[in-house]
Amino acid sequence: MSTTALAGRNFVIVGGTGAIGSAAARALSAAGARLHIADRAQAIAERGADVVASLAGEGVLHEVEITDTASLQLLRDRLAADCDGAIHGLINASGFTKPIPHADLDALTDEFIDEMLKVNWRAQFAVIRELAPLLKASGDGVVISLSSIASFTAVGSNIAYCAAKAGIDVMTKALARVLAPEVRVLAISPGVVDTAFVPGRGADFTDKVAESTPLKRIGSAEDIASAIIACVSYLPYSTGHIIQVDGGRAL
Repeated sequence: MSTTALAGRNFVIVGGTGAIGSAAARALSAAGARLHIADRAQAIAERGADVVASLAGEGVLHEVEITDTASLQLLRDRLAADCDGAIHGLINASGFTKPIPHADLDALTDEFIDEMLKVNWRAQFAVIRELAPLLKASGDGVVISLSSIASFTAVGSNIAYCAAKAGIDVMTKALARVLAPEVRVLAISPGVVDTAFVPGRGADFTDKVAESTPLKRIGSAEDIASAIIACVSYLPYSTGHIIQVDGGRAL
């Protein structure tokens, strides 16, 4: 892609200091976009400067607590002032999980379920809700959320995580209808990706998954970033779809 393909366009990456978020930031920046990296204060302090330093162009850091609407509204107001009232893209890349065997029903407590859905679904919706006016103002906005093949295989780190990702898929389809025609809404559905997102997964797990995956490897953060670039730049007539990037693992 041309290094000026996205010149003059402002993109926001929520969860932008994580492995996939930062890979997406680098890919978008290389195409000329101006990046706004939003994440928790601790994540910004620990990794924010390194992410910005890795960009080909300009990057702005924003501290935000995605489960707090007031914090999201402050982010919206800062972006409105800094971006002349319009942003061109939002990448929803934040979230967390914890491995819990699906058969261990007692470990899936009410408190854990509430936290999983709050961070991995409610917050994703709230980010879009608060930034929708800025995306619409661009006249050609795009939202890309991170889902998972766990949303339809029901095989994932825990049952609540699978449910939250299924919610992302439904949200993507519903919001694609209501935000059109000014904003396209898509989701990326990875399989296993080589990041530290799921605590406790080691080389033995990734080797086993790679062997059982048709393309004989697990995904990389750059694979997901490439899919994000495709959604932004090469699928202008697509909305409401979930794009699988799993090496054929779900087959």
